[in-house]
Amino acid sequence: MSKPSISREEIQRLSRLSPFELKGEFIALAERYQADQPGQKDKSTVHMLNAGRGNPNWVCTGPREAMLALGHFALGESRRVWTADNLGGMPEQKGIAARYDHFARSHPELPGIDLLTACTGLAVDRFDLDRDAFLHELADAAIGDNYPVPDRMLTCAEQIVTGYLQDELMDRRPPEGQLDLFATEGGTAAMCYVFDSLMKNGILHKGDKIALMVPVFTPYIEIPELDTYEFDVVLVQASSFAEAGVREWRYPTEEVAKLADPAVKLVCLVNPSNPPSLALSRRVADQIGSIVATDNPGLIIVTDDVYGTFVDHFRSIAADLPRNTLLVYSYSKHYGATGHRLGVIGLHRDNVIDDALAALPQAEKDRLAKRYGSLSLDPGSIRFIDRLVADSRQVALNHTAGLSLPQQAQLTLFSLFAMLPEGKAYKAKVQAIVKQRLDLLLEGSGMKISEDPQRAGYYIELDLLAEAERTSGPDFAAYLKKNYEPTEPLFRLAEQTGVVLLNGGGFDGPEWSVRVSLANLDDLDYLKIGHHLKAIFDDYRAEWQSAGGN
Repeated sequence: MSKPSISREEIQRLSRLSPFELKGEFIALAERYQADQPGQKDKSTVHMLNAGRGNPNWVCTGPREAMLALGHFALGESRRVWTADNLGGMPEQKGIAARYDHFARSHPELPGIDLLTACTGLAVDRFDLDRDAFLHELADAAIGDNYPVPDRMLTCAEQIVTGYLQDELMDRRPPEGQLDLFATEGGTAAMCYVFDSLMKNGILHKGDKIALMVPVFTPYIEIPELDTYEFDVVLVQASSFAEAGVREWRYPTEEVAKLADPAVKLVCLVNPSNPPSLALSRRVADQIGSIVATDNPGLIIVTDDVYGTFVDHFRSIAADLPRNTLLVYSYSKHYGATGHRLGVIGLHRDNVIDDALAALPQAEKDRLAKRYGSLSLDPGSIRFIDRLVADSRQVALNHTAGLSLPQQAQLTLFSLFAMLPEGKAYKAKVQAIVKQRLDLLLEGSGMKISEDPQRAGYYIELDLLAEAERTSGPDFAAYLKKNYEPTEPLFRLAEQTGVVLLNGGGFDGPEWSVRVSLANLDDLDYLKIGHHLKAIFDDYRAEWQSAGGN
């Protein structure tokens, strides 16, 4: 390979972009590579390998089939109430369970009906639900004929999703007390709502000090920089090494100790991390717990646990520190459902945010009473989780707030599926997929990573400078740092091999690191990406040696 055609100055300029915007430049180069391959009459056989985005290439089919079967039943219920050309009525609750049983017996050939029956039976047994009420909630949600009531989340759906989160994110050992949920349009909407409501309620103010546990998903870096917030950001860096040239991607004790400063009002983390894809260690969770118990009891923790299902016995910090934690979860990655936009915000009934609202100065309470006065005669009693809902619709439209009901039905079926043997087998399969792809990437590249039983493996972050030092010593690493921009390897990869990766520096990781998504390409593509990374290194090493390196 040769140096990229783009100048160093242009690489410097483009590298100021968000990694997700810079990706567009890499894709354009990769497409040019795809089009320019000599001797290829059919250009479609020359593949661009875009491992820059984490959209999985698997789809969880069972709960989707169950949803389609539910749709058939629900439409039958609608036509039962009111039958005319293309005109039906609202499903009726009374006797709906018996009618469902008859429907299921009468349509054994319907794809998804057996799984739907298993899901509804499990829900009634485990959560002690009234069968008529639950089946009516599902059927009415599938039809989508009503506004969401309650607006935060449907009653049965909230109980079921709470159980799912307790199983999958709390290792079946939830804390005492009630977890309240707000169903949202994916994890991205949840992030926006959380930051927005914390500001609107005077819990955070422009210029406040917050902490980010980095590397982290780029929006958590970029949102605090917006002129709406302009937060003073403290970085808690995963900077420890397992051995020379091999990053451990773990947080040293002295980094976590930054959270003990009472001026740090909030800390955001993705757990398992993005991009390193490691679950928070017990040591760090215990240290944060000690900080909350002593130095910074009012610390608000926002934990985004979307990758938790990829680690066995995963336990969210929301289970250890329920009073301090806002839990964000999205169904997108585990179920191959990024287009569905399914997520939740969870907040323990007893929490420090509601305590902070109660302790606000009277002038602030008066301001907020005016803001939420149209919702309650006692607006001061409105809990933060319900203020999130109101704020998501500019308060005035609170009566039409809430996640689309067909989406809530699908979210409910995803959750119930996970509790069945079929769901547990599916979980093992997707875990095995990302592990296989990681193994192939490492085989092709010859790179070494730290062994870690808490690795989710959905992404991997590779520190190219550390790898250079591991394989050829510190002089080679120093040569790369002096003579090339940190993102230059990514431009070479895109332009000369058609491989698209993201720059780890854009996630506040080491500038010479790259993020590889292990979710969105075929298995053997990762072996090819590994080979291309190795070829890049061989070229850099040859350039170094020709310049007098050993």
